[in-house]
Amino acid sequence: MDNEIQLISDDDGLMVMGRAADVDRFLVSEGLSPSQDLGSHWLKSVFDAGAAVAQAGSELAENSGRWVKLTPKSAQLVRKYGLRESSKTGLGTGVLKGQKGQIKGFVEFAKAPRSLMTNPTALANAAKLMSQVAMQQSMEEISDYLATIDAKVDDVLRAQKDTVLSRMIGVGFVIDESMTIREKRGRVDEIMWSKVQDAPTAIAETQVYALRQLDAIADRMERQSKIGDLATAVREAEAPVREWLVVLARCFQLQDAIAVLELDRVQDASPDELDAHRLGLKAARQDRRDLISRSTERLVARMNAVAGRANAKVLLHPAKSPAVVQSSNQVAIGVHDFHERLGIESGGWSSDARRWADAAAEVRDKALETGAKGVDAARSRGKVTLDRAGSATGRLAVGIAERARRLRGGEPGGNE
Repeated sequence: MDNEIQLISDDDGLMVMGRAADVDRFLVSEGLSPSQDLGSHWLKSVFDAGAAVAQAGSELAENSGRWVKLTPKSAQLVRKYGLRESSKTGLGTGVLKGQKGQIKGFVEFAKAPRSLMTNPTALANAAKLMSQVAMQQSMEEISDYLATIDAKVDDVLRAQKDTVLSRMIGVGFVIDESMTIREKRGRVDEIMWSKVQDAPTAIAETQVYALRQLDAIADRMERQSKIGDLATAVREAEAPVREWLVVLARCFQLQDAIAVLELDRVQDASPDELDAHRLGLKAARQDRRDLISRSTERLVARMNAVAGRANAKVLLHPAKSPAVVQSSNQVAIGVHDFHERLGIESGGWSSDARRWADAAAEVRDKALETGAKGVDAARSRGKVTLDRAGSATGRLAVGIAERARRLRGGEPGGNE
């Protein structure tokens, strides 16, 4: 039928397939941009055997496939068309049909002979391809993140003398090389896989090491009792935290690359297990993300606690306390940016440094309130008594209150 397109959705994106003109028309009409062209080889990777392609005939050869990252807007589109979700694969699928240059909001399921939904193997391959595209986009975003913070992960790793991190450099080179070969060959054979199959161990060791380093940084800050030492410790923590986040980002990037290669290998060696393996990798990826999220959120919470200690002493340390809070906020902002690139939701973490004027104004207001009560008592008793301040903060409050009373017209006070 004219203007038929197929939609497949998972938790990461939406795949739109059909004749190129129909796909483009649909994406424009729904305002879905940008989208990623799956490339000329996408059809071969989706359909399991040449017979499946031959059965579809020349119409299938004309098809185009584009992938759209699942955003709130594209997720709303999935709900709009009510794609049917499979409990087995977790995919939402449907076929939209129309005529005379239009795509109508009419969804059918697995009726057309050339539909992907009639071929379980092809559907599993499509799901695998979607997972790979989503992970590759995540890898590109991490590369952008590393470029944005102007840090080369290899430089960070070489600066460390630990054996675990040294292994990370070599593993990264091998994985990057394998991804390049995969792009040229379109598959991962046994020889390619043998080069990278032990890499996950080295990556996991590095990830754990980096998380422990972040905990150690927070421990050192929490041990500081003097505000001056605390300010120094927090300031010196900014660069190491950023570097260990770089290491974690690279770990996540390489783990995604391994998963992309692994899916190709399973498709080639054990196609019947492809869908189950994809779901397993998806669950493992989320577990890694949750682990990183918990650890980095704990770091920010501890940094905020340190900032709270500094804020409480802002009157006694008008220069050092705001510096502590500012450094703490820089760490929180860095973690938030890091989370965005890994697809982790972050809350509003930044603590606003209290300026000296704000803190002084608070003391002034409290002093004026106390002074007003004293004036009322003096009028009833014939005198006013001000206790001598027992601390620097107390003396400041009295001074502000006295000056404020003079400005208000010289109301009686204290020993005047």
